[in-house]
Amino acid sequence: MKKITIIISSLVLFIQVSVAQTKLLTMEEAIIKQRTTLAPARLKQLTWIKGTDKFSFVDKINNEDALITGSADNTKRETAATLSNVNDALKSINVKAFEAFPVIQWKNANQFTFETEKKLLAYDLKSKAITVEASRDFGDDAEHKDVAGATGYVAYTIKNNLFVYDGKSKLTLTNDADTNIVNGQSVHRDEFGISKGTYWSPKGDVLAFYRMDQRMVTDYPVIDWTVRPAKVNLIKYPMAGDKSHEVTVGVYNVANHTTVFLKTGEPKEQYLTNIAWSPDQEHIFIQVLNRDQNEMNLNMYSAITGEFERPIHSEKNEKYVHPMHPIVFIPNKNNEFIMQSEISGFNQLYDWGYIPGGVSKKLYDNKETAGDGKWIVTDFAGFDEKGEYLFYSSTQESAITRNFYKMNLKDGKITRLTQGDGTHTVMISDSKKYFIDNFQSTTVPREIYVYDTNGKKLQTLKQAENPLKDYKLGQLSLFKLKSDAGDDLFCRMIKPIDFDSTKKYPVLVYVYNGPGIQLINNTWNGGGDMWLQYMAQHGFVVFTIDGRGSANRGLAFEQASFRQLGNVEMKDQMVGVDYLKSLKYVDAKRMALMGWSYGGFMTTSIMCRYPDVFKVAVAGGPVIDWSYYEVMYTERYMDTPQTNPKGYEEANVMKYIDNLKGKLMLIHGAQDIVVVWQHSIMFLKACVDKGKQVDYFVYPGHEHNVIGKDRVHLFDKISSYIISNI
Repeated sequence: MKKITIIISSLVLFIQVSVAQTKLLTMEEAIIKQRTTLAPARLKQLTWIKGTDKFSFVDKINNEDALITGSADNTKRETAATLSNVNDALKSINVKAFEAFPVIQWKNANQFTFETEKKLLAYDLKSKAITVEASRDFGDDAEHKDVAGATGYVAYTIKNNLFVYDGKSKLTLTNDADTNIVNGQSVHRDEFGISKGTYWSPKGDVLAFYRMDQRMVTDYPVIDWTVRPAKVNLIKYPMAGDKSHEVTVGVYNVANHTTVFLKTGEPKEQYLTNIAWSPDQEHIFIQVLNRDQNEMNLNMYSAITGEFERPIHSEKNEKYVHPMHPIVFIPNKNNEFIMQSEISGFNQLYDWGYIPGGVSKKLYDNKETAGDGKWIVTDFAGFDEKGEYLFYSSTQESAITRNFYKMNLKDGKITRLTQGDGTHTVMISDSKKYFIDNFQSTTVPREIYVYDTNGKKLQTLKQAENPLKDYKLGQLSLFKLKSDAGDDLFCRMIKPIDFDSTKKYPVLVYVYNGPGIQLINNTWNGGGDMWLQYMAQHGFVVFTIDGRGSANRGLAFEQASFRQLGNVEMKDQMVGVDYLKSLKYVDAKRMALMGWSYGGFMTTSIMCRYPDVFKVAVAGGPVIDWSYYEVMYTERYMDTPQTNPKGYEEANVMKYIDNLKGKLMLIHGAQDIVVVWQHSIMFLKACVDKGKQVDYFVYPGHEHNVIGKDRVHLFDKISSYIISNI
């Protein structure tokens, strides 16, 4: 057996030993209630009130929903409005009453708005009256609504076309009869941080939008089994190495009803990512990525004429560049902005100027406070009013923690603002003088505090009780192992309840280990779902390791799997296996494996390429052959099948089916449009051809994830399969 290097850190250890712990989780509790009644209590609709240093949240007052307000500088609380107040006011405009407090947005310090019955309503705290702000009746098929904060104009789509409501009338921006031309919706299959298709200008009167032409992309059939006879729904699914869609960006001026398209040039198969406006609305910035994804150019275009004006910055990487964040302008500086970049090997912040010849600078060269710089900025939270400081969250203390910082833009000095070893999720006030800190760790369910931006804790808003205090749980610990290359690999282990070190226990390894995902965090439950505790209650040692290729560890760690997906990840999973085998209380002959999506790829790969390790496994929504997966994701990590045939061949799980020994179940959603059903069908056919027995289950009506009440059915099936075959 290999020598095992283990670092049992003092970072986290979760132990609960109350004598009151007698209950065991039901499957419904582990799957459904972990998000509701068994989740740490929170403050509903907690937010800052626009333009103030006050905050609000919804709570119960005399058993009734009420909107509570408070101020950052004192602990006084006021009831701004009750549900009865809102419902009484609704009677005056003949609108149906609410059963719970509506989801609100603050218009100003005295008014909040909410939507109901296709109307935008405003409630006035002083008069306790409601007025109709605007119609929201855009038709039952209106989708992707995007409200301009400065004007209240609403962009929305109906099918594949884009419209704007300007407060008076419906404006038609596009009128494409061909449904394969899609306007105003997310493009590039939601990669590169893209999650929507419309982008309002700072003044809210000009709209940039995506136009996606999919006519050249191959049709892919998805079967609707709910009708008689079943019918085929054709989707556009660009597979690796095949023709991709072509995207352009339009700019619509609401005042003069004109549209220009930015001249983003050739080749047409490129990725237009991270759209940003200049403060004066004269320019639009796009991070243009080539299809090979190894060169990104930050380009500036005229928002008035659509002309390409000039490149601002270029990045190249022999493997890939992965732009995820639009640029953000520094207050009071129309020609200077902050850009997030991985050019140092870690996602960090850079100060750029777009005057020709402008010089960029990395913002953390202050070694005294930035350390070695080998950490990740995970969230950018903006600037103070003068533009002297910026605020961000990062992994500076540890890859599995998140803290909040401010940085002086002149000297790069960094000040940590949050305290406590764990994960801090922050909301900063409009003035940037205060922030609300939502804190969790493996030992803290949830604590919510108000700080000033000098790092002083001002007040406590919530300290949640342990929602699992009555349940018998396995002991949870986080620690590190070493890869064969010397990398720290974070691990999570849950021991069985009533653990006895003299006994032998079966093991469940839960795996993902793919790009963009980090399974292990210093949060409540260590980043894991409560189903893992359910399995610990059924006598399993439950283990997870984030190997090379996973997120928030820097480019070198992530790119270790480039052009060879699965290889180094499986090696790192075996580091975890070797560690487990070194434990006297682990029964190495009774090990189970489970993963979904990329984890499904890992599960089937390990069962076929390391066939003597796991006795039983469940693979959900697995990628089997990467040449059947979509262009944007696959080509970033594997290049194309034409340029990397060996990599695709080596990663193809069907190549190794002859080695399969253990019990394996595959599960797939019949309407999966992410990892199409064909993957597991091909694997199943190959198993039949080779005389290999596998088990198989399909969830009709579900796409890539099985959700809703059927998720209980899914995990009951997974659990039963593992327990009965271990």
